[in-house]
Amino acid sequence: MERQPITRESYDKKRAEIAHLEDVVMPEIAQRIAEARAEGDLKENAEYHGQRDEQGRVQAKINQLKSLLANCTIVDKSDMPRGVVTFGSTVTIKDLDMDEEESYEFVGPGEEDYDGPVMKILTTSPIAQSLLNKKVGDKVEIALPRGSMTVEVVKIVDHGD
Repeated sequence: MERQPITRESYDKKRAEIAHLEDVVMPEIAQRIAEARAEGDLKENAEYHGQRDEQGRVQAKINQLKSLLANCTIVDKSDMPRGVVTFGSTVTIKDLDMDEEESYEFVGPGEEDYDGPVMKILTTSPIAQSLLNKKVGDKVEIALPRGSMTVEVVKIVDHGD
Protein backbone atom coordinates (compact mmCIF):
# COMPACT_ATOMS: atom_id res chain seq x y z
CA MET A 1 0.00 0.00 0.00
CA GLU A 2 1.34 3.38 -0.99
CA ARG A 3 1.91 5.75 1.91
CA GLN A 4 -0.43 8.74 1.92
CA PRO A 5 0.68 12.31 2.60
CA ILE A 6 -0.37 14.02 5.82
CA THR A 7 0.53 17.38 7.33
CA ARG A 8 2.59 17.61 10.52
CA GLU A 9 -0.36 19.39 12.18
CA SER A 10 -2.79 16.59 11.34
CA TYR A 11 -0.28 13.91 12.34
CA ASP A 12 0.32 15.58 15.73
CA LYS A 13 -3.44 15.97 16.26
CA LYS A 14 -4.00 12.24 15.65
CA ARG A 15 -1.07 11.30 17.94
CA ALA A 16 -2.60 13.48 20.68
CA GLU A 17 -5.98 11.78 20.18
CA ILE A 18 -4.33 8.36 20.54
CA ALA A 19 -2.51 9.47 23.70
CA HIS A 20 -5.75 10.84 25.20
CA LEU A 21 -7.63 7.61 24.45
CA GLU A 22 -4.82 5.42 25.84
CA ASP A 23 -3.84 7.54 28.85
CA VAL A 24 -7.19 9.01 29.96
CA VAL A 25 -10.20 7.26 28.44
CA MET A 26 -9.03 3.62 28.70
CA PRO A 27 -8.00 3.90 32.39
CA GLU A 28 -11.39 5.53 33.18
CA ILE A 29 -13.19 2.63 31.48
CA ALA A 30 -11.00 0.09 33.30
CA GLN A 31 -11.93 1.75 36.60
CA ARG A 32 -15.65 1.61 35.78
CA ILE A 33 -15.31 -2.06 34.79
CA ALA A 34 -13.63 -2.81 38.12
CA GLU A 35 -16.40 -1.00 40.00
CA ALA A 36 -19.10 -2.88 38.06
CA ARG A 37 -17.30 -6.19 38.63
CA ALA A 38 -17.31 -5.47 42.37
CA GLU A 39 -21.11 -5.40 42.30
CA GLY A 40 -21.22 -9.18 41.90
CA ASP A 41 -22.96 -11.40 39.34
CA LEU A 42 -21.56 -10.40 35.93
CA LYS A 43 -24.15 -12.27 33.84
CA GLU A 44 -26.88 -9.75 34.60
CA ASN A 45 -24.67 -6.71 35.21
CA ALA A 46 -25.59 -4.25 32.43
CA GLU A 47 -23.04 -1.67 33.58
CA TYR A 48 -20.21 -4.22 33.36
CA HIS A 49 -21.21 -5.35 29.86
CA GLY A 50 -21.75 -1.76 28.70
CA GLN A 51 -18.28 -0.72 29.86
CA ARG A 52 -16.70 -3.79 28.22
CA ASP A 53 -18.42 -2.84 24.95
CA GLU A 54 -17.16 0.74 25.31
CA GLN A 55 -13.65 -0.55 25.99
CA GLY A 56 -13.80 -2.53 22.74
CA ARG A 57 -15.02 0.51 20.77
CA VAL A 58 -12.25 2.73 22.16
CA GLN A 59 -9.58 0.11 21.47
CA ALA A 60 -10.87 -0.23 17.90
CA LYS A 61 -10.59 3.56 17.48
CA ILE A 62 -7.02 3.51 18.82
CA ASN A 63 -6.12 0.70 16.41
CA GLN A 64 -7.73 2.55 13.50
CA LEU A 65 -5.79 5.75 14.23
CA LYS A 66 -2.49 3.89 14.64
CA SER A 67 -3.06 2.05 11.36
CA LEU A 68 -3.88 5.31 9.59
CA LEU A 69 -0.67 6.95 10.84
CA ALA A 70 1.41 3.89 9.97
CA ASN A 71 0.34 4.31 6.34
CA CYS A 72 1.12 8.04 6.18
CA THR A 73 4.18 10.10 5.49
CA ILE A 74 4.50 13.64 6.83
CA VAL A 75 4.73 16.21 4.05
CA ASP A 76 5.49 19.90 4.33
CA LYS A 77 3.11 21.52 1.84
CA SER A 78 5.56 24.39 1.30
CA ASP A 79 8.05 21.87 -0.18
CA MET A 80 5.58 20.80 -2.87
CA PRO A 81 6.13 21.92 -6.49
CA ARG A 82 4.37 25.11 -7.47
CA GLY A 83 2.13 25.65 -10.48
CA VAL A 84 0.95 22.04 -10.64
CA VAL A 85 -1.76 20.21 -8.73
CA THR A 86 -0.22 18.44 -5.69
CA PHE A 87 -1.02 17.43 -2.13
CA GLY A 88 -2.06 20.64 -0.37
CA SER A 89 -3.14 22.44 -3.55
CA THR A 90 -6.54 23.98 -3.95
CA VAL A 91 -7.64 23.50 -7.54
CA THR A 92 -10.60 24.97 -9.36
CA ILE A 93 -11.90 22.92 -12.27
CA LYS A 94 -14.56 23.62 -14.85
CA ASP A 95 -16.85 20.76 -15.88
CA LEU A 96 -16.84 21.25 -19.65
CA ASP A 97 -20.18 19.44 -20.12
CA MET A 98 -22.10 21.31 -17.42
CA ASP A 99 -20.15 24.60 -17.64
CA GLU A 100 -19.84 24.65 -13.82
CA GLU A 101 -16.82 25.28 -11.63
CA GLU A 102 -15.90 23.41 -8.46
CA SER A 103 -12.95 23.79 -6.11
CA TYR A 104 -11.13 21.07 -4.19
CA GLU A 105 -8.28 21.03 -1.72
CA PHE A 106 -6.25 17.81 -1.78
CA VAL A 107 -5.62 16.51 1.73
CA GLY A 108 -4.43 13.43 3.57
CA PRO A 109 -6.45 10.87 5.55
CA GLY A 110 -8.50 12.27 8.40
CA GLU A 111 -8.40 15.79 6.97
CA GLU A 112 -11.20 15.35 4.44
CA ASP A 113 -14.26 17.59 4.73
CA TYR A 114 -17.03 17.54 2.15
CA ASP A 115 -18.91 20.59 3.43
CA GLY A 116 -18.05 24.17 2.68
CA PRO A 117 -17.21 26.16 -0.41
CA VAL A 118 -14.01 24.16 -1.04
CA MET A 119 -14.31 20.42 -0.52
CA LYS A 120 -11.27 18.85 1.12
CA ILE A 121 -10.83 15.51 -0.63
CA LEU A 122 -8.28 12.73 -0.25
CA THR A 123 -5.35 12.65 -2.64
CA THR A 124 -6.34 9.01 -3.27
CA SER A 125 -9.82 9.93 -4.57
CA PRO A 126 -10.56 9.44 -8.29
CA ILE A 127 -10.82 13.19 -8.84
CA ALA A 128 -7.51 13.94 -7.13
CA GLN A 129 -5.71 11.05 -8.82
CA SER A 130 -6.83 12.35 -12.23
CA LEU A 131 -5.72 15.91 -11.50
CA LEU A 132 -2.38 15.41 -9.72
CA ASN A 133 0.54 17.03 -11.59
CA LYS A 134 -1.78 18.87 -14.00
CA LYS A 135 -1.38 22.56 -14.85
CA VAL A 136 -3.81 25.40 -15.53
CA GLY A 137 -5.35 24.87 -18.96
CA ASP A 138 -4.97 21.07 -18.92
CA LYS A 139 -8.11 19.17 -19.91
CA VAL A 140 -8.69 15.89 -18.08
CA GLU A 141 -11.24 13.12 -18.29
CA ILE A 142 -12.11 11.88 -14.80
CA ALA A 143 -13.57 8.39 -14.40
CA LEU A 144 -16.25 8.41 -11.70
CA PRO A 145 -18.59 5.71 -10.38
CA ARG A 146 -21.49 7.41 -12.20
CA GLY A 147 -19.61 7.70 -15.52
CA SER A 148 -16.98 10.22 -16.48
CA MET A 149 -16.61 13.96 -16.79
CA THR A 150 -14.25 16.13 -18.76
CA VAL A 151 -12.82 19.09 -16.89
CA GLU A 152 -10.36 21.89 -17.41
CA VAL A 153 -8.02 23.09 -14.68
CA VAL A 154 -8.77 26.81 -14.37
CA LYS A 155 -6.91 27.77 -11.19
CA ILE A 156 -4.35 26.30 -8.81
CA VAL A 157 -3.66 27.87 -5.43
CA ASP A 158 -0.42 26.52 -4.02
CA HIS A 159 0.06 26.36 -0.27
CA GLY A 160 1.04 29.76 0.99
CA ASP A 161 -0.41 31.73 -1.94
